[in-house]
Amino acid sequence: MNSLIRLELTRALRNRKFLFFSVIYPSVLFLLIAGSADSTTKVDGTGLTLPTYMMVSMASFGALTAVLMGNSERIAKERESGWVRQLRLTTLPGRGYVLAKTAGAGVVSLPSIVIVFAVAAAVKDVHMDAWQWLALTGVIWAGSLVFAALGVAIGYLATGDAVRPITMITYFGLSILGGLWMPTTTFPNWLQDIAKWVPTRAYAALGQAIEQSRAPHAKDLAILAVSFALFTGGAAWLYRKDTLKA
Repeated sequence: MNSLIRLELTRALRNRKFLFFSVIYPSVLFLLIAGSADSTTKVDGTGLTLPTYMMVSMASFGALTAVLMGNSERIAKERESGWVRQLRLTTLPGRGYVLAKTAGAGVVSLPSIVIVFAVAAAVKDVHMDAWQWLALTGVIWAGSLVFAALGVAIGYLATGDAVRPITMITYFGLSILGGLWMPTTTFPNWLQDIAKWVPTRAYAALGQAIEQSRAPHAKDLAILAVSFALFTGGAAWLYRKDTLKA
């Protein structure tokens, strides 16, 4: 299993296109959205400035990109090419394959988080206590496991040809409805009601709670816990189903 994890890490770090979209792209978006924003104007309903609010949103977006886009397409293509079938002939357990995929995506997601933070601090002069920086990094990185499980599920659900459009629809839907590109307070009321139940909204809200030096809302924790259970359960069921077909 360790050898497969090292292989996944090497492949992820060598994929320049993937590294750009998961590591550099979120920082570029942050600069486009918050680069010219007033550092004193607050986002309605949050008490946070736009640069501070978007820093967490773009860090969450970068982690989402790494774990969702990275896992789903690779798994679907490896199933189609027969690579997954070959691995089943070895002593590698099924959980080892999933762990290797998650580890590879997780290693890429961490730099994307750190770079967004560095850009926000350097360009927009975002200041926080040391414990807040550390807590934000840990929470956003750990929370990305929810969407890593979703990526695995999509990878086993879709074929190699269908996985990209399914992943892109899911990816953009979660990003927009979760308020990762713009504050949900700018949405119409009916859309805000929907956004309150989207896991990416709860995901970003954990980081915003740390910025506000308060405990996260129980509702956000519950949404993420239920989403993780559903995504991991779906991934496990689809993996077993795919195994029986092989």
